[in-house]
Amino acid sequence: MFPDLYDYLYHLAPTGGIPLKGTGIVVALALILSHGWALKNTAKTQAFLKAFPRTYVWGLILLTIGFLWSEFALANMDMGEFYNMRDKFMMIVAAGYVGVLIYVKEFLAVRALGSLMLLVAGPVLTAAFLQPQTSRLLLPILAYVWIIVGMFFIGMPFLMRDWVNTLIAKPQRWNLAIYGGIAYGVVLLAAAILYY
Repeated sequence: MFPDLYDYLYHLAPTGGIPLKGTGIVVALALILSHGWALKNTAKTQAFLKAFPRTYVWGLILLTIGFLWSEFALANMDMGEFYNMRDKFMMIVAAGYVGVLIYVKEFLAVRALGSLMLLVAGPVLTAAFLQPQTSRLLLPILAYVWIIVGMFFIGMPFLMRDWVNTLIAKPQRWNLAIYGGIAYGVVLLAAAILYY
């Protein structure tokens, strides 16, 4: 099931994988555009963030994306001595997906976002792995933030609600988060264009 794509995403192909420059540019643009949109549409963004943790539809969408990505990874990864159990693992993940949709509706969107953050971090880390540029560390730093936050979102999803309430309680905090995200994106974009 798409083994070439898997090898490309996780740098297992003989010719390499996703390039550091491309990854840096895409992640940087995503940071700049998302934070810029949030800056321009502050009221809408804050209302969305407040409603997001308990929005089942977003949970369904994000969990489905995470489920498909997980099945894709399981179908193509090297499982070593467990290779003969691949089908069983894929069925367990599918059963877990259905079970979570039915029985874990509370904060489903936050849990699904957390699992997706863990999955997205993988290709970003492999793109920067063993690259000579010191500025490449901008990508792993961001990826590890996603991993840590993602684990908290899965295990303690109510924290997102608390963090959002704290963030929007004072305009200074909101502006610091928005401008900080834009600044990180700009620095990453400059590093990607000039050094990667």
